Amino acid sequence: MTGTEAKPQVLCDTRALAGVPPETAGVLWKLAEPGRQLDANLVRLAPGGRVTTHSEPDLDVLLLVVCGDGVVGMGPADEPEQVAEGALLWLPHGSTRSISAGEGGLTYFTVHRRRPGMQIRPRTEGSGGAPTLPPPGGRTSGDRP
Repeated sequence: MTGTEAKPQVLCDTRALAGVPPETAGVLWKLAEPGRQLDANLVRLAPGGRVTTHSEPDLDVLLLVVCGDGVVGMGPADEPEQVAEGALLWLPHGSTRSISAGEGGLTYFTVHRRRPGMQIRPRTEGSGGAPTLPPPGGRTSGDRP
C-alpha cells in the first residue's frame, strides 16, 4: 500500500442487502478496498435465474448462501446439490459449477484470492513483440463467481 494502511472495518450488512425485491438480480455488493488480497461479491439471482456451467481454472472459491435456495451443479457431470440459507460450499480450482435459483431467488456471497489487474509497463530493450492484452471487457472466461 502507499502511505495509507488498510484498517479493519464493517463493510456492509448482507441481511439488509439481501432484503431486495425478489425480482432483483445482479451484484449487490463487491469488495473494492485498495490494496486488498481478496475479491468478494454478494450476488442475487432472481427466481429461476441461472449462472451457466463454467469452471475456474486458477482460483478456489468459497460460496455462502445468504438467503433463498436453489441448486448448485458441481463436477464434470454437473451433479445437482440442493442449497439453502447457511450452506457453505468449497469450489476448488479446476472444478465446474452452475447455479440455479429457486422460486424465491438466491443470494450468495463468494470470496477468492484477488486476480491481478493488468499492469502497463514500459518495454524493455529486446523484449520485442506486441503487448498481450486481456480480451474485450478485461475479463477472462474464469471471471465468474
